[in-house]
Formats: sequence, C-alpha cells, structure tokens
Amino acid sequence: MCILCISLTSIFLTTTYGAVSTPSLVTKLNSALNKIQSYLVKIATPAAGVAIAGGVLIRKLSFGNEEKMVLGKKVIVNAILSYGIILSIDLILKFVEAVIK
Repeated sequence: MCILCISLTSIFLTTTYGAVSTPSLVTKLNSALNKIQSYLVKIATPAAGVAIAGGVLIRKLSFGNEEKMVLGKKVIVNAILSYGIILSIDLILKFVEAVIK
C-alpha cells in the first residue's frame, strides 16, 4: 500500500510540477517589477540628492538652534536610508529571478 502511495505521488508531482519553463505570469510579473524598479531609481536618485541638500541647508542655517540641527540630521539620515532601501530592491528582484530560473 505504501509503495502504491509513493508511486502515485511521484507520478503526480512529475506531471504537475515537472515543467521546465517558467510560467508566463511569473515572467510578466518579474518584467513589470523590473520596470517599476528602474523608474523608482530614476526618480529616487534626484529626490535623495535634494533631500540631502535640504538637510545640509537646514543644519547650516540653524545658527546654533539645537532643534534645527537635529532636524537636519534626521532629514539627511532618512534620505540616505530611503535611497538605500530603493537600491536594495534590485537585489531582491535578482534573487527572485534566480529562484525562478
């Protein structure tokens, strides 16, 4: 009985999941995510630059005001972290693509 179950399971798995090619839906989704990622990087690069420049200006024009110096530092750190997250999307997409292939 156990041998029958194992053989039926192996036949089912090879017929259902034995396909070598990737599904078209996954391929389309991966290409769409790659396009979205490229647009995000194109938008985020100048936005991060402007945010960092704004944080530097806030710090420079604080004239010793401690609250504005802390605010400027927060703006700079958050801009760098956000840009890093957007750049790491590329690594995540490449990992997913490697798993698919």
